[in-house]
Amino acid sequence: MIACLNGIIQGGVSTQDFSAVTKMDLVDSEIILDEFVKNDIGTKQDDVYYFEDGDKLKIAIALLEKGSHIDEVSVSLDWKDFEGLTGEILASKNFAVLKNLILTKPRMEIDVVGIRLGIAILIDCKHWKRYSASSLSTAVKKQIARTKHYVSKTPGAMAVPVIVTLYQDKINFIENVPIVPIFQLSSFIDEFYGNLDRMNTIETDSL
Repeated sequence: MIACLNGIIQGGVSTQDFSAVTKMDLVDSEIILDEFVKNDIGTKQDDVYYFEDGDKLKIAIALLEKGSHIDEVSVSLDWKDFEGLTGEILASKNFAVLKNLILTKPRMEIDVVGIRLGIAILIDCKHWKRYSASSLSTAVKKQIARTKHYVSKTPGAMAVPVIVTLYQDKINFIENVPIVPIFQLSSFIDEFYGNLDRMNTIETDSL
């Protein structure tokens, strides 16, 4: 099933296209594509299947949860798949979403920003295959710096730095910054406002 990830191409894909990319026969290709649509991944119109940002990552997460090896799955993903699904989850929770926000002086880039009820969630997407405590700690420090920079440029802002990872067991915190597996991001957002006191919340007044 991992081969099917390479056939998930944004825009229209026919059964023949999918079969050619994945090296599966036409019958199996159509069965798999119809199964995706049945599970709300992609849409079908006039025998053409249409996929959007994040659809490939939804399939990847399902494969990981069924026991596929993370090294094999991650090879077929890129940062756009990851950021696409992150943004889609935030938008589904009524957040205004910005992707690849560039800050200047100094130049910094924030992968995904979600804003709702006057609070911004600033997300750094990490689709690494493996996570060490030191690499996560370094990522957290950089995201805190980006968040402080964002707040300094945005009068009256309140922002929370968050790291979203491809796959791990549970939500952890480093320096009160949540490390959230992508497949738990939806539930994390649902509980976000109730857990603000546990998080590293950065405001203009605190700089």
